[in-house]
Amino acid sequence: MFEGMAYVYEVYKEMSFSKAAKNLYISQPSLSAAVKKAESRIGFPIFDRSTTPIGLTDLGREYIRSVEMIMDIENGFGNYVNDVNELKSGAISIGGTNLFASYILPPLLSRFTEKYPSVLVNLTEASTAELTERLFSGKLDLMIDNHYMDSDIFEKQFFCEEHLILAAPKKLVEASLSDTYGLTAGDIKRGHHLQPDVPSIPLKLLQGAPFLFLKSGNDTRTRADHICQESRFSPAIKLKLDQQVTAYNLSCYGMGISFTGDILIKHVPENENLIFFKLGSREATRDVNFYYKRSRYMTRTVKEFLRLLDGE
Repeated sequence: MFEGMAYVYEVYKEMSFSKAAKNLYISQPSLSAAVKKAESRIGFPIFDRSTTPIGLTDLGREYIRSVEMIMDIENGFGNYVNDVNELKSGAISIGGTNLFASYILPPLLSRFTEKYPSVLVNLTEASTAELTERLFSGKLDLMIDNHYMDSDIFEKQFFCEEHLILAAPKKLVEASLSDTYGLTAGDIKRGHHLQPDVPSIPLKLLQGAPFLFLKSGNDTRTRADHICQESRFSPAIKLKLDQQVTAYNLSCYGMGISFTGDILIKHVPENENLIFFKLGSREATRDVNFYYKRSRYMTRTVKEFLRLLDGE
């Protein structure tokens, strides 16, 4: 019943017979014939060809779900065979947003490849939404993120705690505020902002100052919104951006105040144009975790990488 499922699945991924045929290196008529044969074998259409792009029928959605289960089983067995080789071969695919791919993963991957030089490491840098989809579909083994993930689908291993602070261009902030509440990058790197006697800045004192927010759907944006709502503060949002690193860099050039994690501050060169402020909200603290899919077989390669984190 699932003969030819690779052809059907490629069409599903691309939602296009022409693109799928090109990926499979076969002609479009041959691909169409293979899919029709699979549909004939089932007795129902898999694709709704009346829409543009094509879609799945109700039965088609169930067919794809079953195919993905079969693929998970096949991948699980293949990974098990690699385990037998005692990590003399194998691969691991890890994903992270720009922040984690640039500053957190490189030293970890370097240590791992030094210990297991024959293991192929694939690093993917993308948005949280894209990484989550890839983790769910099995294209990634692990992803590192500070975003909440559905615990019914994904398991996690704690990596570290992150604290949101404000990164503000000095020219946009009154000197009295800097004197009373300001912190330097050195203070952040030493963890001084975590001391309970360090005062948090009342956001209302920054009324009218330009802010750089991330776009909706990002955990930093969600938390920034909650923090502002708690303080009954309406920020003057100048720009909405995709990445925390981009917002921080624009703050360095005086464009506006950004919500920035202390992880980033600890990994970038100090900038004399910035002053930092502690945020007095529970929403400013979040966990950074490595996530993996619960239902997927965990290879020894992945287990060894997660074991490496215990030494951090």
